Amino acid sequence: MRPRHRARALAVRVLFQTDPPSADWHQALAYQLAEEGLPAEAAAFAEELVALVETNGAEIDRLISEGSVHWTLDQMGKVERAVLRLAAGEMLLRRQDPVPVVIDEAVRLAKELGGEEAGRFVNGVLGRLARGAGVGGAG
Repeated sequence: MRPRHRARALAVRVLFQTDPPSADWHQALAYQLAEEGLPAEAAAFAEELVALVETNGAEIDRLISEGSVHWTLDQMGKVERAVLRLAAGEMLLRRQDPVPVVIDEAVRLAKELGGEEAGRFVNGVLGRLARGAGVGGAG
């Protein structure tokens, strides 16, 4: 598994563990980093992603709510919610990786951690978010 994918998977695990968002996310991150043994660059990327979501949680949740047609955040599974928070933050606030890459990674993580239906759900919400925000590469 590629280091950046492993970093995103670790970030999702931390976000899952700290749902609802928590001021104590540093401890969860430190534990996951110790368990995973990521290379330094990937560990820094994972920390950047978790910090982005944890510090911008209200804005990210608002964006996800706008992109979700039939489901509120509290109706979503924890895996889907964690993946969506990570991807929405990365896609709409961080804006350093191409949108299709962020969506593909999110769908892949949702499938790995939550199953095929989770992947389809995440893909639909992120597609609507990308189109609604007018970010490049969304189809």
